Amino acid sequence: MSILLLILGIILIIAGVFALLRRQILWGVVLIVIGLIVSPSGTFLGL
Repeated sequence: MSILLLILGIILIIAGVFALLRRQILWGVVLIVIGLIVSPSGTFLGL
């Protein structure tokens, strides 16, 4: 289960970065924050 959450978190963070690159600042930040919360330890790879 934790591997699925990690994969989901990574996907959300990548989608957030792409949203930021498309100048959708609010949506990008929201996706990145949700991705960090969803990942198993609460942070992305210990950051």
